[in-house]
Amino acid sequence: MDINIRTEVATDSPKVFSIIEQAFRTEELSDHKEQFLVDRLRLSGSFIPELSLVAEVDGEVVGYTLLTKISICDGDIKHQSLALAPVSVVPEYQGRGVGSALIKSVHTKAIALGYVSVVILGHKDYYPRFGYETASQFGVSLPFDVPEEYVMAVELTPNALYGVRGVVEYDPAFSEE
Repeated sequence: MDINIRTEVATDSPKVFSIIEQAFRTEELSDHKEQFLVDRLRLSGSFIPELSLVAEVDGEVVGYTLLTKISICDGDIKHQSLALAPVSVVPEYQGRGVGSALIKSVHTKAIALGYVSVVILGHKDYYPRFGYETASQFGVSLPFDVPEEYVMAVELTPNALYGVRGVVEYDPAFSEE
């Protein structure tokens, strides 16, 4: 299967909305509103158009991912990072490498843009294959209660999180309804 990863364009938005809704429809640990979050993030100051990617198979958009700016805050000290949310693939293409291709591509693009780390709230058994480790190992936590094993981070460049400690500060778009 040939997977083409490209930057999202405005005309992709309705299809992306549908993909996200389908991908999270049966997820137990989801509020099933991720598609609305992406709509809000596109309008926020944390949005980076180059890090909003779609996956195509035979010319059809079947997957999506997004990295947005966050800060890791330790008092007055803020370290820039990125949040990966969401990785979405339509059910009939899940387990076929689409999500992996999206994650690898968005990491590569983030590195090219000078970003050094990513934090995610996600499946503890899926993301370690991309280098994600429990964020608490780096001294990074989220501003809300969630099981520690679901909060992960990856260094896109060696030692990017060395000496970085603190609580993730998300764009307000993450908490709006």
